[in-house]
Amino acid sequence: CPETNFFFVSPHSFDDTRILWPNDLSLSLSPLLYSKLVVFYAKLFPFISRYNGSLPNGDRGRRKSRFALYKRSKASGVKPSTVHVISTPQASKAISSKGHHSISYTLSRSQTVIVEYIHDKDTDMFQVGRSTESPIDFVVTDTISGNQNNDEAQITQSTISRFACRIVCDRNPPYTARIFAAGFDSSKNIFLGEKAAKWKNPDGHMDGLTTNGVLVMHPKGGFTEESKPGVWREISVCGDVYTLRETRSAQQRGKLVENETNILQDGSLIDLCGATLLWRTADGLLHTPTQKHIEALRQEINAARPQCPVGLNTLAFPSINRKDVVEEKQPWAYLSCGHVHGYHNWGHRSDTEANERECPMCRTVGPYVPLWLGCEAGFYVDAGPPTHAFSPCGHVCSEKSAKYWSQIPLPHGTHAFHPACPFCATQLSGEHNCVKLIFQGPID
Repeated sequence: CPETNFFFVSPHSFDDTRILWPNDLSLSLSPLLYSKLVVFYAKLFPFISRYNGSLPNGDRGRRKSRFALYKRSKASGVKPSTVHVISTPQASKAISSKGHHSISYTLSRSQTVIVEYIHDKDTDMFQVGRSTESPIDFVVTDTISGNQNNDEAQITQSTISRFACRIVCDRNPPYTARIFAAGFDSSKNIFLGEKAAKWKNPDGHMDGLTTNGVLVMHPKGGFTEESKPGVWREISVCGDVYTLRETRSAQQRGKLVENETNILQDGSLIDLCGATLLWRTADGLLHTPTQKHIEALRQEINAARPQCPVGLNTLAFPSINRKDVVEEKQPWAYLSCGHVHGYHNWGHRSDTEANERECPMCRTVGPYVPLWLGCEAGFYVDAGPPTHAFSPCGHVCSEKSAKYWSQIPLPHGTHAFHPACPFCATQLSGEHNCVKLIFQGPID
C-alpha cells in the first residue's frame, strides 16, 4: 500500500535459503502484519556504491542496495555443542564432514580444536560476505567512494572476507539480534588457521578473530535526533566484544569489554573492512521518513521556486529517478559559504584547485558542486527538511542527519577512520564537513 508504506505478503512466498525483498519500498510494517503474518526483524543498509542508495544495475538476487531480514518458515540457527581436541588431520577432516556446522581452531600442525554446532530451534541465522556461494544470504561488495573515477575505483583485491559475519535473531519476542565474526562456508565450517588470532578463554571455550576483523559501533542514544557517535569495538567469532587491535589484522587481540554485548541496536554500524552496513530495526524504521516523504520534500523545495541570485533562473532538484544526470535547472552550491546558484562558468581562481570557485555573493573561495537530494531514507535520523549539504560531494539532507554523519568516524582501509557521506561514501572535508544551504526565493 503506497499510501502507508506498508506491504502485505503471504508467508508462503518466503523460502528457507533466500531472503526476498520488495523492490522499491523503504519498508515499515504495520502492527497487524508484524504480529500475525510475518515477523520482520530488521534491515541492513550497505554503504556499497557511489549511487546514492541504489546499485547501477538495480537490485539483483542477494546483491542489493538494502537487505531485509524476515523470520524464516523454519528455524535456521545453530548453537555450540560438542568440543573435540584432534591430533591428526584425518580425524579433523572426518569430524568436519559429518554434516554438522563446526568451527575449527588450528593450534598447531598436531592439534586442532573443533567445536560442533547443532540446530537451534529458537533462532534464525543470516550470513553476510563477499562470496556468492549459497550459504551467504547477503552478498556485499567493496565500497567505492563517490569522488573516485573509474580507474581509481578498480579494486584489485578485496579486503572483505568471503564469509564475513553472521547475524543470529531470536525467533521469539523481543527478537534480539546478535552479531558474530565469520560465517560458515559451503562445508558448514569456519576455519581459523595457525596464523589467525585465537585463544582459550578462562571458562575453557575457544574463540578467535577473523583476518581483518568485524567492527561494530552502537550510537549513544539510539538512532534518533539526539544520537551521538559510540565507540568502535571488535566482535569475536563467538560474539564477545573487544577493544580494537593495534592494526586491523594484528594477531594480538584487544582487551575484553565485559560490560558490552554483541546485541545489535537501531543505528548500529557494522564494518567488514571494505564495506560498512547500517542496522535498522523494525521499530526504528517505523519512525523513519519514507521515500514518499523525501519526494514530498523535494517537490516542496521546487514549489518555492528558488532562483539563482545572479542568473535569476529558477532552480529545481531533479527527480529521484534521474539522480545521476545533471540537469539544466540543477541547483549548484559553493560549499564554503552555502550560497546556492544555477550552473555558471565564472569564478575560477588561478591560484586554487580546479574545482574551486569564488562565490559572487560573498567572494568566499571553495568547492562548487551540483546538489543532490539524499535518497536512502534509512540514513535519516529525522524527517526534517533538506537544508544542509555534505562537503565535498553535495548530497543534501536534514540538518540533524547531516550533523550526525559528520561526527561519525567510519573505518577507512585497514588503519584509518574518517567521516563520510552515507549516500556516496565520499570522505568529508571542510570546517564542519557540512554546510547550511542559502537559497534565494523568487523576486516576483
